[in-house]
Amino acid sequence: MPQKIHSVGRISHSNPRRAEKHLRSRLGELFPLEFDLLLYDVTSTYFEGECAANPKAQRGYSRDKRPDCKQVCIALVVTHEGVPFGYEVFAGNRHDAKTLEDIVTAMEKKYGRAQRVWVFDRGVVSEENLKYLREHDGRYLVGTPRIQLRRFEQELLGQGWSEVVPGVEVKLVNSPDGTETFVLAKSRDRAAKEQAMHQRFVDRIEAGLKTIAAAASSGRLKEAEPAGRRIGRLLGKNSRGAGCFDVEVKRLDPPQGRAKLSVTWLRRSDWQEWSRLSEGCYLLRTNLSGRGPEELWKMYMHLMDAEAAFRTHKHELVLRPIYHQKEKRVDAHILVCFLAYVLWKTLERWMEGAGLGTAPRPLLSALSGLKSMDVILGTDEGREIGLRCVSQPEQDLAVLLYRLGIAPPSRLLPPRWLDLDPPAALKDSPM
Repeated sequence: MPQKIHSVGRISHSNPRRAEKHLRSRLGELFPLEFDLLLYDVTSTYFEGECAANPKAQRGYSRDKRPDCKQVCIALVVTHEGVPFGYEVFAGNRHDAKTLEDIVTAMEKKYGRAQRVWVFDRGVVSEENLKYLREHDGRYLVGTPRIQLRRFEQELLGQGWSEVVPGVEVKLVNSPDGTETFVLAKSRDRAAKEQAMHQRFVDRIEAGLKTIAAAASSGRLKEAEPAGRRIGRLLGKNSRGAGCFDVEVKRLDPPQGRAKLSVTWLRRSDWQEWSRLSEGCYLLRTNLSGRGPEELWKMYMHLMDAEAAFRTHKHELVLRPIYHQKEKRVDAHILVCFLAYVLWKTLERWMEGAGLGTAPRPLLSALSGLKSMDVILGTDEGREIGLRCVSQPEQDLAVLLYRLGIAPPSRLLPPRWLDLDPPAALKDSPM
């Protein structure tokens, strides 16, 4: 066992890039894959232990909601079919936007420069990253921070929308300098969800303000400074609805009974109007030309394949947590998970081609019914022969194997003598 672990460590240190190239070539032979559209996303996985021997183990923004643990960040590149193209491991405190240049450089070094389209979400977007891609003749289609929707208020009010799927409409808007194109999108279901969320936060804030105002009117809250802190905490906990209120704290001079403060608030009509207009809307940004809004929107929606890849890594392939402490062993763990995901996607595509859906887990559970066993037979010479046999699959499993074009062997190994010291002439001789 120690030798096996050591060999995996050597693989992670010296051969993963060669393995990526081999996998890309082999997968291209097995399936009709396209590598002109690449989806890029970043996730994190945390450690159990201090990881003092791993300089990449740092505390940072945890997607696993474990800020108490050190972590590493993993950047994954997949095709729009979700087939893995490559990955990189970064320190756990590395910001997503600071990884793009490294990942693009790494992909170009391994596979050469090409007119690829990079698709990533707003967490990776920065003006520096987009400038870098433009300077390298790179093409991109990216999510945009929500605050930029304000620039397109008139377009949100205007006509010219087209329905790309039921409940989702899109609209194309050119940038003033003509170098980029923006895609406005609005979703009916997303609008209903955001409206309910905003209303929940607004109701919480108003209930909290009533409590603070009651404390002030009863004389229990006497100073403006602690009142301001309570209001600040309330608005901070419900930030998605904080813009709806203008809150005023005034000292009463003279006091009105026991009350020395008054807490009043007004709802901002401009915030409410903008919320109703922008709910369910989002903005995409690209330097691609000659593409319609429907095509661009569908291209961006493929980013969910990268998010699905991370879910598979973490839940099905046990990427998290990591118990290794040394950097090479951590790299080996991530490499094994990456290779396992390649096998997972290969099985998924294989199943899809056989008309068996795209969920490998039930198939793997069914395959667990296929077992091997050792059969020991005696001979007239007093010696024993061992046979490694394969069980016959049940009917349901036999149908699955037939659909996949798999014919299980009846034996895994040739017959072998089992006595410890057979005659030299009979050693390792198959029957």
